[in-house]
Amino acid sequence: MIRHLVLFKLNEGVTRDEPRVVDAARGFFELGALVPELASWECGWNFSDRPIAYDFGINASVADADALRTYLESPAHQSAVAPWPEIATWVIADYEF
Repeated sequence: MIRHLVLFKLNEGVTRDEPRVVDAARGFFELGALVPELASWECGWNFSDRPIAYDFGINASVADADALRTYLESPAHQSAVAPWPEIATWVIADYEF
């Protein structure tokens, strides 16, 4: 199994209640049901106010590298991730477990 972790940090001056951010988050909230290669899917807004905290997180798993590639290349994933470059930066970790 592969764990796919993504943490998003909203850009300076961007807030989570802006319509474009709400829409971007909705894309990820809906994504888990759209990609059959996902063995598990969780995402949500961080509630921590620590200075080093990121704002939004994704925790997903897939069976193997082929499933991860299929997920990343899927039209549903491409559509969900498309609005994020304008509103946030992010870090990713993919690891086997």
